[in-house]
Amino acid sequence: MKVIVISACLIGELCRYDGKQVNYHELDFLMSDPNVTLLPVCPEVLGGLQTPRPPCEIRGDRVITRNGEDVTEAFREGAEKVLTVCQASGAELAILKANSPSCGSGRIYDGSFSHTLIPGDGICASLLKKNGIKVFCEKDIERIKKHVRKNA
Repeated sequence: MKVIVISACLIGELCRYDGKQVNYHELDFLMSDPNVTLLPVCPEVLGGLQTPRPPCEIRGDRVITRNGEDVTEAFREGAEKVLTVCQASGAELAILKANSPSCGSGRIYDGSFSHTLIPGDGICASLLKKNGIKVFCEKDIERIKKHVRKNA
């Protein structure tokens, strides 16, 4: 059995910063695979943030809301809880929301709230990678399929 941690917003849970539901049907193949167990998580909610909440971006080594509030500690706490879920479940793979200050992998917003993407990882994605968890975003469909088939 393959255990995969997944951003809860990617499978329709109402935990996005804006409180809206988004389903990424490209990932439906995971839900129908009898050899896969999905563990939905939202690092921001696990860190104590509410839904909805102001948009956040990473500025330097801090996570700041559009209103200027520093919410770094909530992001770090949520990331630690997601790492604990991965370790306790044996998950070696996480599928996280692209560009997010928590979950972004490879590209995140630059902290100016101008929709400008820069190279980098979100707080949770970075922590998982440092601890040997393979991180993909929802746009990496072919790489996810290949990884799931290879490690079935």
